[in-house]
Amino acid sequence: SGRGKNLLKRVKMGKDPKKPRGKMSSYAYFVQTCREEHKKKHPEASVNFSEFSKKCSERWRTMSAKEKGKFEDMAKQDKVRYEGEMKNYIPPKGEKKRRFKDPNAPKRPPSAFFIFCGDYRPKIKGENPGLTIGDIAKKLGEMWNSSSAEVKQPYEKKAAKLKEKYDKDIALYRTKGIAGLSKKEDDEEDEDEEEDEEDEEDDD
Repeated sequence: SGRGKNLLKRVKMGKDPKKPRGKMSSYAYFVQTCREEHKKKHPEASVNFSEFSKKCSERWRTMSAKEKGKFEDMAKQDKVRYEGEMKNYIPPKGEKKRRFKDPNAPKRPPSAFFIFCGDYRPKIKGENPGLTIGDIAKKLGEMWNSSSAEVKQPYEKKAAKLKEKYDKDIALYRTKGIAGLSKKEDDEEDEDEEEDEEDEEDDD
């Protein structure tokens, strides 16, 4: 069966086949539905990733809360499923390992702090040429923590916009068949995104 093949692939890649599948967002369910509708209407047609992404995004923006409701319910149910499975999941020892990364996958968006660092790092390096990378990072962290809400706001707004775009791109990327992705890549992105989101929270 297809599930058996997936388990075999995960074992071959050194991945734990028992790890629960990552949870899906309401937008991801919407995109999946759009993709299924498109396949039914045009079974032989190829899909342009960027055009399909744009159409889905525009359609989602114009939908009412009632129309989005069923997708949000699906996401809530999947979240309950995921959290329940994760409570019973025991990761094997030494699970942290190098994972396959698809170079075509959407890049994880930077946090507000990371964007802030991009603006201020050159200035600090210029004023303090003798500082090590670690010292610069420490100084940037202190600057960010002591900054007012007004200073942080533009960085947080920019990070939120980039995160919103990433969420839409990753939902499309995960949808089967759009970019000719294999199930292996699809599963991989599920796990990578979960870890990346945890990493981003740590950044702030």
